Amino acid sequence: MSTMDIIKLHGGSPANFLDVGGGATAEQVMNSFKLITSDPNVQAVLVNIFGGIMRCDVIAKGIIMAAETLDLKVPIVCRLQGTNVEDAKILIATSRMKILACDDLDEAAKMAVKLAAIVRLAKEGGLDVKFELPI
Repeated sequence: MSTMDIIKLHGGSPANFLDVGGGATAEQVMNSFKLITSDPNVQAVLVNIFGGIMRCDVIAKGIIMAAETLDLKVPIVCRLQGTNVEDAKILIATSRMKILACDDLDEAAKMAVKLAAIVRLAKEGGLDVKFELPI
């Protein structure tokens, strides 16, 4: 099942889709976040990577770079599997950034849909929501 299909299955509505390709750099991943989050309809970002060609640690570095430099206002849910996935998990866990890691795509999609609903409701109520993870 595709990433967009599983979001719909859990009651979400994908605002956008982006495939960074197999040879992306961390900077290109960060620029992808800049592009995706420029859309005001984006309420959460679900990263779903099965890294066969693309290394998960490179994706993780790009996600962390985006979280550090772009002042993102939406939650990031990240599901990574494949090449260098353990390195990627360590990078994300030790980054202290607001990145929610999930091993299971179904759980990641559920989480992204729920978080997007929170962001949407907050915006409708004129509230600002900050997502913070316990350290």
